[in-house]
Order: sequence, then C-alpha cells, then structure tokens
Amino acid sequence: MTSTPARRPTTAPGGGASRHSAPPSRLDPEIAARLKRSPDGLLPAIAQQYDTGEVLMLGWMDDEALHRTLTTGRCTYWSRSRQEYWVKGDTSGHVQRVKSVALDCDADTVLVKVDQVGAACHTGDRTCFDADVLAVADAPAEDQ
Repeated sequence: MTSTPARRPTTAPGGGASRHSAPPSRLDPEIAARLKRSPDGLLPAIAQQYDTGEVLMLGWMDDEALHRTLTTGRCTYWSRSRQEYWVKGDTSGHVQRVKSVALDCDADTVLVKVDQVGAACHTGDRTCFDADVLAVADAPAEDQ
C-alpha cells in the first residue's frame, strides 16, 4: 500500500481549521490556469464507469490530486474530513483505473472515466448513487 502524506489544514479567521491548504501546483500551467476551484482550492470530481456510463461517485480533487491522477493512472482524491490524500482502492482493493479525464465547459468540475474494480462506494455498493431515488413531480408539457 502506498502512503500519501497528510497535510495540516490552515487556520481560518477566528481560529478554526477549515480551509484546505494546497501545495504549489504541479499541473501543466495551461490546465492549472483554466481551473475554477472552490475557495478551498477544490474541484468536484465525478467518477464514471468508462464503458457503461454508470455514475459511480463524487470526490474532491485539488491540483495535486489531479496531477497524481493524471500521472499515475489511479484516482487520487482529497478527503475533506481526514484532510489528506487518498488513492481509491489502496485500503479496499476497489481500484479506479483511469481511462480519461475531462473538464466541464466551465472548468469547475472534473469527469474521470474509470474502470472500477469492485465497489465504488464506501458502503460496499457498486455506486454511491443507487440508495434512494427521489420522486420528481410531473413537469408540465412544453409548448410547441
């Protein structure tokens, strides 16, 4: 198992540790310049099964996690709760092998198409999105 170094969170105004402290970017400068990150320096990263289109999970990446994902071919995320990087599958064996990575039109979300081995969800389910389906009211018909 590969160990990833933890980072200490920065101290937010008022003394609370809440903001993500990102290291200098090792991404290609053109890619890094396009990214629109949250105030904490993070981007949502959607993992999708490359051959079926099944949406597997949502994680968070900063520049370093994205760099590691692109250079290792394994999905690396930033854990907001543990304040450290984690490589999907290092402890569970449920690896995400990267097939492609794309930015959305606003460059504020990453879509990672993967070959998922085993469960993607920490609960042991294949996907994080199959638990509860919310009902949607019938929408009025559009005028033609």
